[in-house]
Amino acid sequence: MRRVLVIHYSQTGQLSRVVSSVCSPLQQADSIKIDFLAVQPVTAYPFPWPFVRFFTIFPETVLQVPQPLLPPTTALADKYDLIILAYQVWFLSPSLPISSFLQSPLAQQLFQNTPVVTLIGCRNMWLMAQEKVKAHLQRLQANLVDNIALVDKCGSAASFLATPMWMFTGKQQAKRWLPKAGISEQDIAAASRFGERIVQRLQADDSVITCSMLTGLQAVTIDEKLIASERVGNHSFSIWARLLYKLGPEHSVRRKLGLMVYVCFLLLLIVTVVPITALVKTLLAPLTKKRIAKQKRYFAAPSGE
Repeated sequence: MRRVLVIHYSQTGQLSRVVSSVCSPLQQADSIKIDFLAVQPVTAYPFPWPFVRFFTIFPETVLQVPQPLLPPTTALADKYDLIILAYQVWFLSPSLPISSFLQSPLAQQLFQNTPVVTLIGCRNMWLMAQEKVKAHLQRLQANLVDNIALVDKCGSAASFLATPMWMFTGKQQAKRWLPKAGISEQDIAAASRFGERIVQRLQADDSVITCSMLTGLQAVTIDEKLIASERVGNHSFSIWARLLYKLGPEHSVRRKLGLMVYVCFLLLLIVTVVPITALVKTLLAPLTKKRIAKQKRYFAAPSGE
């Protein structure tokens, strides 16, 4: 009997449906025992988000400051043949509950010398968050064998409005003139193909999984125009996160005042730096073709586009 552990945290419920789609073939296989571990913060995060509350967790999220978590409610095995780690992206970082879990003693016990598949559901930017998750997995001595990233395909400009409206209203289509935010139902349903391939590998033999199982399935798609934007944004976020963290704890007046300045800066960054960086990237593409191709291969690994 092969054992698989699925670790997940979904605030809106969208990632839970992605997890269900990917894991449905595993649940149907008699030779596979699958356990689910839902990460639960001691203090639950609200959905929809109150506007100010959303930004107050920015410093802790970017700096990955561990927050208290509730103990697991299900019994876990001492060792698993595979771990699927499903996470959302908050501020170009893994969500705070997931980054907190990855720094827990339980994670050290579960992940050591274990193959891992990461499963991301987000708007469109996930590269820097995955780099941070990779660092955690390396520290935990885990083996990242595959990555799946499902994103909103309604377009950067449209999702720039649709996604925040979903976050702050709880409605995926907050206005009739806006597209429906989030990963498409078609893409969620099609994610079962990843589970089917994982089942094939687990049932092939009892050997340890050491290499990608999802090559050729378009597990990820790299938008080369966003690579530079993510790096610039991540650097900026790190600077602002350290500054705001020093201003005071989450609900302090000083932090909230600093956040007002930060939000204005963030909006300016999104409407200026991101499109300008993408435009420059496009214009310079003929001169940087080889370097961009190398970057895409790196970020697409280990599963590939």
